[in-house]
Amino acid sequence: MDLLPPNAHAIFSSRVDLNLGWSRHRLEHDLVEIRQRELAFDDETTGKVLSAIAGRHIGPATAAAVTAQTEGWAAGVQLTALRLRFADDPGRVVEELTDTDQLVMNYLSVEVLDGLRPERRGALMRLAVLDEVSAGVVEAVADVAGGDDFLTALERDSLFLVRVPGRPGWFRLHRLFRDLLIYRLRATEPAVEEGVLEAAADWFLAAGDTDTAVDYLLRGRRWTRAMDLILGLGPDPSEEVRAAKIAHWLSMVPPEVRVARPDAVLLLAIANTMSGHTRSAVDTLQRLADRRLTVGRRQIALAYLAAEVQFSPHPELFAGIADEALALLAAHPDAGPPDLMGLTSRPLLQLISQVSAGRALLMLGRIDDARAHLAAALSPAALAYPRHRVHALGSLAVAEALSGLLTSASEHANEALAVERDIGAHGHPAPADAHLARALVCIQRGEAGAGAASLAVAVAAAASNNRTQLLWLAHVASRLIHPLDLADDVEALGPPPPLVRQALLSISLREARLEGGRGALPAPATEWSAVAFEEVAGLVGAGRTAQARERLAQLRAAGVQPNPIALIEADALTAWLCLAEGHRVAAREHLEAALQRAQDDRLARPFLRVGPPLLDLLDEVPTGRAEFGRVIAERLRSQGSARSERLVDELTPRERELIGYLPTRYTIADIAERCFLSTNTIKTHLAHIYRKLGVASRDAAIERATELGLFDSAEHHDVI
Repeated sequence: MDLLPPNAHAIFSSRVDLNLGWSRHRLEHDLVEIRQRELAFDDETTGKVLSAIAGRHIGPATAAAVTAQTEGWAAGVQLTALRLRFADDPGRVVEELTDTDQLVMNYLSVEVLDGLRPERRGALMRLAVLDEVSAGVVEAVADVAGGDDFLTALERDSLFLVRVPGRPGWFRLHRLFRDLLIYRLRATEPAVEEGVLEAAADWFLAAGDTDTAVDYLLRGRRWTRAMDLILGLGPDPSEEVRAAKIAHWLSMVPPEVRVARPDAVLLLAIANTMSGHTRSAVDTLQRLADRRLTVGRRQIALAYLAAEVQFSPHPELFAGIADEALALLAAHPDAGPPDLMGLTSRPLLQLISQVSAGRALLMLGRIDDARAHLAAALSPAALAYPRHRVHALGSLAVAEALSGLLTSASEHANEALAVERDIGAHGHPAPADAHLARALVCIQRGEAGAGAASLAVAVAAAASNNRTQLLWLAHVASRLIHPLDLADDVEALGPPPPLVRQALLSISLREARLEGGRGALPAPATEWSAVAFEEVAGLVGAGRTAQARERLAQLRAAGVQPNPIALIEADALTAWLCLAEGHRVAAREHLEAALQRAQDDRLARPFLRVGPPLLDLLDEVPTGRAEFGRVIAERLRSQGSARSERLVDELTPRERELIGYLPTRYTIADIAERCFLSTNTIKTHLAHIYRKLGVASRDAAIERATELGLFDSAEHHDVI
C-alpha cells in the first residue's frame, strides 16, 4: 500500500484494530480514522434516519429521546425506527421503549453475544452488573487474570466498551449491550449477580471508596454489611451532601430490616432533617421517642425532634420537647449516646436542644426567655461545631434585635457571618438568621430601606430548606421595609406563630391609625406588647387621653418586660400622652428617659412609631439636642413632611420619575420593566416615596402627591 501512487486511496473497514503499523501515516497526516464514537448519530441525524424509515416526520423531542436511549448507535436507531414505522403514535412508542426492546436484544444476541467465546461472554455478563470498571475490578469480579489486557482486547474488538471521561483507566459498557448482558445473566445464572456486587464492594472498600462500596452492597441486598458501613461513617465537611446520600442509602433498606437497628433509624431521621425532608424526619423521630430506647438514644431522638421547630408553624409543640431533651441531658450526663457521623456528641445535643428551645420561645413571643436559652447555647463547647454555632449566633442576634439590643445583635450577626466565611458555607441556609437580624437592626434604627438587601439574602437562604418560622419573621420585616402593597411575597407554610401574629396585628393597627381610623382589636392586651402599644397610641391619637391613661396604668401594673425596647416604648408613649394632656414637664421627663435608654443602641423605631407629636419636645431635652436626638428629629420630620409644601425638594430625581407612575394601572413589574430596574429596587424607591409622603398605601400617595402638585390630578384618571 505504501507504493501506491498519490491518486490511489485505500479503505480499510474492520470491527477490530488491524496491526498494520499506522503510526508513520498518522505522523504524516496520511490517515483518516473514523471510529465508533465518530459514527454515533447526533439528534439531527437520528431524526433524519427515523423519518426516512418510518415514512413520517419525527419531531426533535422524539429523536433526542431515541439518541439518548441508543447512545447514537446506528443499528439501534434503525431498529427503533422499524417500530415507529407501524406505530400510530411515535411519541408514545418512545416513551414506552424499554431497555430490553426485543428487536435490539435479538440483534445484539445474534450478531455480537452468541459469537463470543464462553469465558469472555461470562466475564462480560459479570462486568455488566457494575456501572464502571477498571483493570482491578475486572480481576476481582470476573475471574480474569490480566484486567488491562482484557479491557484492551474489548476496546480493540469494538465490543461496546466506552471510556469514562476524566477517569483514565475506567470504562463502561454501552447501555444497550449492558442491558442485554444483565438480562442474559439473570436468565442463566440468577444467583451470580448479588455475589458480583459484594465482590465489587470488597474491592472498592479496599481501595478506600466507601461510598461506592455501600452502593454495591445495597444493590446486592447485603443489608447488614451496608448498615455497618453507613453507621461507621465519620464527620464530613459537606454535611448536607453526605446527609442526602445517607438518607437515600438507608431508605433503600427494607423497613423491617432497618427497624431492628435503632441507630440506623436515628441516622435516617437526622439525615432527612439535614437534607430537607422534615416531615419524614418528624414522623420517624416521634415514633422513636415513643419507643423503649436507651437513654443515650432517647437523648438523640428528643434533641433532633426539638430541632424541627424551625420547620413548623407550631412552636408550642416543640417548646416542651426541647425542655424534655434538656432535662434528659441534665439528668443523665454519662448516658453516652452512640456516635452517628459525628452528629450526636453530648455537647452538640446540648447545643441543638438549647437553640431549639430558644427558637420555640422566640416564636411564642417570650423573647427574654429565648435570649437566655440562645445565650446559654453559646458555651465554649459550641466552638467545636462551627455550623451549629452559626445557627445559634444568628438566632440570638434575631432575639436581640427584637429586644432592642441592637449593638449586641449586630455583633452576633457579624460573628455568625464571619464563621460562615471561615467554614466556606456560602449558599448554606445556616446564616439566614444572621442576615434577618441585620435587616431587623436596620428597621429598629429607622433605616428600613438599608435592610432590604439583607432581607433578600435571608429569605433566599430560609426558603432553600423551607424554614417556616424564619420565613414568617421575614414576612414581618418585609411589611416594615415595604409598606402594604409593596411587601415582598415571602411565602411561609401554615399559620403564623404567635410572635408573628402579634407583629402583623400591630402593623395593621398602626396603618389604620395613620389613616385616621382605629383598627379593631380581637381582645384587649393583658401585658405590654407591640399590640398594646398600638392600642394606647390609638386612644391618644383619637384624643381619648383619660382612657389611654387608664389602659397604660393597667399595662404597667401587669409589668413591662425588662428588655430595652419595651421600656423605651412605654416611656415614649407616656411622653406623648402627657403632652396630649398638657403636662409638658412630665412629657419631657419620660422622653428623656426613653432617649437615654435608646441612644447607645441607636434604637429609633419606638419614637418613629409615636411619630411627629414628639418632634417639638426633642429640642427641650438634653439627649434630644445631642446627635442621636437630632437623628430622631430628622426622621420624624421626614414622617411629618407629608404636610409640608417643601416635600418636592426632598425627592430624588429617580423618585420624582417614579412618582409619576403611581396614578397609572402599571404593576410594580410593569414599572420595573419600563425603568430597566429590578422589582426589588422599585419597591425600595416606592417605600422611600411613601415614607416621605407620610402615607401607607398607593391611593393615599396619589392623593397626597396631588395636594402637593407633584402631578396634575386631571391627567391620571385617563392613564391606562
